Amino acid sequence: MRFVILLVTALSLLLSLSAHAEENKKAPAKPKAPAKEKHPTGYTDTPYLPGGKWRVHDDARPRPEVVTPGETAASAPSDAIILFDGRNLDEWVMAKDNSPADWIIKEGQLEVPPKGQGVGGYMRTKREFRDVQLHIEWASPKEVVGKSQGRGNSGVFFLGGYEVQVLDSYDNKSYADGQASAIYGYKPPLVNACRPPGEWQTYDIIFEAPKWDAEGNLLKQAHVTVLHNGILTHHRQNYLGPSGHKKVANYNTVKETGPIQLQNHSNPVRFRNIWVRELDLSANE
Repeated sequence: MRFVILLVTALSLLLSLSAHAEENKKAPAKPKAPAKEKHPTGYTDTPYLPGGKWRVHDDARPRPEVVTPGETAASAPSDAIILFDGRNLDEWVMAKDNSPADWIIKEGQLEVPPKGQGVGGYMRTKREFRDVQLHIEWASPKEVVGKSQGRGNSGVFFLGGYEVQVLDSYDNKSYADGQASAIYGYKPPLVNACRPPGEWQTYDIIFEAPKWDAEGNLLKQAHVTVLHNGILTHHRQNYLGPSGHKKVANYNTVKETGPIQLQNHSNPVRFRNIWVRELDLSANE
């Protein structure tokens, strides 16, 4: 009798275990917690940066626009405006009367015409700009003629008035704020980076235009960063106003956009490979 009871108990237990196992098979599996990405594209739970617009590593923050670099640092990138590539002066006019630009193109190079030839005076871009990155290459005559400011003199002007000086400053004594890459009439370059006469020089310039409010009050001065032959000669240096000769500049004229100008100082300075990128510097403010 005891054997029968034990057998029945064992069978009941076995049937119970079997039924429980069957129920477990039918029950849906509990969902697994999603695995954290090892390298996420951004975050939504990080603290806000000062200003409260974006979080640290914010996934919703717009990514930078893609710009394809040129083959070399001197080559124009994909978003550049080509101002002179050795073929024509379609982007330029004479500043004096807006007539077609009449400077000399010779062997793919642009040359300041001799005194008395053509309209004379400065040449300017047809387009107007605000904040820009400019690349320009220039060379003073190989044969040294004149001295001080009479030797290989020209200039690059932003907004038609803010000058970065062009001058043959190689072993050429002249006033400090008139040297090559100087902010003319105000700030000398940090160093004299001039190559010998006749050799090609490069300027890579970041120009930041001044800003005024609606009532004409100056909010921000113009600033410039200059690399002369790859050497830093100004780092976000301010201007006192549009450049002038033998006077202190000022901001009496409200002007936030304007052309890029090249100066005719009656010296046969040559230029090549001129391109510019329009910048939106307010995007990172």
